Amino acid sequence: MQIAPRPSSSGLAAGNTSSTSKVDETTLAAPVGAPAPGVSAAAPAPRRGVSNWDQPLQSDISGAQQAVDFLEQSAAQLRMLKAELSAKLASRAGRDGQVEARVRQFSDTWRNRQDASGGTLDSQLGYNSSQSMQRFKVRGMNMANLRSGARETLAIAVGGGAAGLRSVALEPGLSDEEILQRFNQALVPVNISVGMGDNGDLEFAVPESAWANVRDTMAIQGGGIRFPTGQLHRVRTEPEAPAIAPETWSTSDADAIRQTLSQVIQALNHVEAALAKVNLALSDASARAVSAMPQVSAAGMDQAAQNFVVAANEPSYASLLSLTSALTGINRERVMALLGLR
Repeated sequence: MQIAPRPSSSGLAAGNTSSTSKVDETTLAAPVGAPAPGVSAAAPAPRRGVSNWDQPLQSDISGAQQAVDFLEQSAAQLRMLKAELSAKLASRAGRDGQVEARVRQFSDTWRNRQDASGGTLDSQLGYNSSQSMQRFKVRGMNMANLRSGARETLAIAVGGGAAGLRSVALEPGLSDEEILQRFNQALVPVNISVGMGDNGDLEFAVPESAWANVRDTMAIQGGGIRFPTGQLHRVRTEPEAPAIAPETWSTSDADAIRQTLSQVIQALNHVEAALAKVNLALSDASARAVSAMPQVSAAGMDQAAQNFVVAANEPSYASLLSLTSALTGINRERVMALLGLR
């Protein structure tokens, strides 16, 4: 679960991270124009503000931080729920309804997973810096069925309109790899990728944000060999079960509490494992951000500071221009982001 390096790798590590970072000094002390009389000329230091840093890397860091925040919140709620359930089983009765309230609290948090994590965590808590994916299967789409029979062209519709209509040609003698390749060539333009799942089933993956549309509109028309001919037939999509299912947790009696406690412990282990992986991804992105920051010599910064002081002390339009230029783009949010680089 690593964030793939990008060709341009300069950026800002926002939020708290475990990496040690330095503030980009050129953001806070930009060089002024020509040096004042009596001050030796020096090559201007590069003007490099927050707005010029690599946006994709900033997005990587922001997404990872959102995922960390969600996982830490989930872990804290699960630990509290675990303690409440254990106490109840040990006959240390708490306040009426407290356990049920903890279950509802985590259920609400889990239901908000996609938004709270910035769309970076899927239902298995797999992390993707770009977008989380929903995996699903389609009944009848397995290698045993697709390899058998005569030549047939499948028409697959996703969404409305002709743009969502794709075709896959099947024929005897195709290997599993060739079948997967043909499905991917047809469906990648509509943001669906295809791989091999368990028992030879095709496993489809779509961005989670587009899952509802695919689930409700996907249809297939065959030639009467593997799939019916005639009109497009809606297919039944079977989504991958989520790693955690708090809606199934019950606290109605001792046996139900004991079973729920076991599921909560498993969920906590899953969340903590995911948190460790995302923290590694965040640390890696933050380290890339630090290494991409421009290195400014102490002498260069001393010269820039001296130029600024001299120009600012002169009551002229030039001094006003120097002050205005240096402060352009500086606001509370950017200062706080820089102070967070530690």
